[in-house]
Amino acid sequence: MCGLVGLVSRDNVNVAPEIYDALTVLQHRGQDAAGIMTCSRGKFNQRKSEGLVRDVFRQQHMQRLEGSMGIGHVRYPTAGSSGPALAQPFYVNSPYGIALAHNGNLTNSAALTRALFESELRHLNTDSDSEVLLNIFAYELQRLGKLKPQPSDIFAAVNSVHRRCRGAYAAVAMLVNHGMVAFRDPYGIRPLVIGYRDSPGGRDYLVASESVALDVVGFTLIDDVAPGEAVFVDGDGVLHRQQCAENPELRPCIFEHVYFARPDSMIDRISVYKTRMRQGSALASKIQRERPQHDIDVVIPIPDTSRTAGQSLAHDLGIKFREGFIKNRYIGRTFIMPGQRQRRKSVRQKLNPIRLEFEGKNVMLVDDSIVRGTTSREIIQMARDAGAARVYVASAAPPVRYPNVYGIDMPSAAELIAHGRTVDEVCAAIGADWLVYQDLDDLVRCSQEGNSNVSGFDCSVFDGKYITGDVDAGYLRDLDVARNDEARAQQDANDPAHGAVVGIHNDR
Repeated sequence: MCGLVGLVSRDNVNVAPEIYDALTVLQHRGQDAAGIMTCSRGKFNQRKSEGLVRDVFRQQHMQRLEGSMGIGHVRYPTAGSSGPALAQPFYVNSPYGIALAHNGNLTNSAALTRALFESELRHLNTDSDSEVLLNIFAYELQRLGKLKPQPSDIFAAVNSVHRRCRGAYAAVAMLVNHGMVAFRDPYGIRPLVIGYRDSPGGRDYLVASESVALDVVGFTLIDDVAPGEAVFVDGDGVLHRQQCAENPELRPCIFEHVYFARPDSMIDRISVYKTRMRQGSALASKIQRERPQHDIDVVIPIPDTSRTAGQSLAHDLGIKFREGFIKNRYIGRTFIMPGQRQRRKSVRQKLNPIRLEFEGKNVMLVDDSIVRGTTSREIIQMARDAGAARVYVASAAPPVRYPNVYGIDMPSAAELIAHGRTVDEVCAAIGADWLVYQDLDDLVRCSQEGNSNVSGFDCSVFDGKYITGDVDAGYLRDLDVARNDEARAQQDANDPAHGAVVGIHNDR
């Protein structure tokens, strides 16, 4: 999961500061690396490195990022290892000069990589599927042989991308002297929105992963980029939109509503905040059905994502809601920490209990989801150490039993605590006195209620049904071997330099 921003201004001012501001509110989508690339006088300017947005960009970097068109990215590592070589945006010199940033994961990346090398004679510097996507797009544009591409050429290239690429991808790219293009896979698995702002020089356009990025820089939301659609802002600042997929179907990732997106975002015209409120109400109804005589004294959310659902659950049950854990704001999201050891260590650094809210009470902890179980086990023990009489857990999401292949770091089924276990077995494994999960039908209803035009969601981590239709047992087995925690640790040990990019100077 990553965050994207693309901005074209008609005022001939440097857009890098506003891209920076937009990336800061998308920081929750990736904390491994950040990058900005701008275009000025026919040349790219870039700054990218490992770290948070605030750490990667200094004043001297921002001064060099000249240009009225630019794109930005915050990275969360899934495919490939971590390291400065994998910070985005990526770029290629031919044709035109193209830079691209990508959110998602290509499920046929290996086959595309072979084709790019063997048939299309294109060299890749990294093992990132984002670089694969960039080179596929570049090759399809180059095949057209146009000195000055027209909107129809851009859309034809995106159509070819859709025919060749499988999996999840939301992407934003810029072509030197020609404009900015953004597109979304035919299922719309990853989110992408577009907004505008009227300025003295004309109308500015911004695309981003979430609507909050528009809010922070004063843009008005136009719409979500539709599944399979491409939007192109040409060199004159004119917006062009076209459907580029043959059979698009909106099936967004429901885990955006559970965990990844900010609650103040609108995704596919659905309020994430309202969705999480409905999740809490649905959980309260299930608790009332299963344990009408429950003895819960207090509802305590596990900060931050579960707070909204926890408030709604407590309200519907008529139980006190309390902030029992104080969060250290300077520790990253434990879900996206690489490696179990680091995740376990980060939980204790991240949260500290308020003992008075736990002592002698039967506590219902509310979490957005339970993935590996590491965080849940540590937090439950912290609640007991703080004096809780009983510790119950409610998950706003169903049991996560299957790997994710569309850009979320859940590659290995063996690392998912609910895989192959019953609810009672998961409860015992995390050390809770009682565990209640959201029902999948209720979770879908909570999100679909916000937009009845959404035909469904990708719920593969819950039901094992992969909507792109190209994921089988062999693919999942290979994914597990390549990307489980043990494999990733070994990869980092064998590649301490993280594969520095060949032939590219990164301004530090």
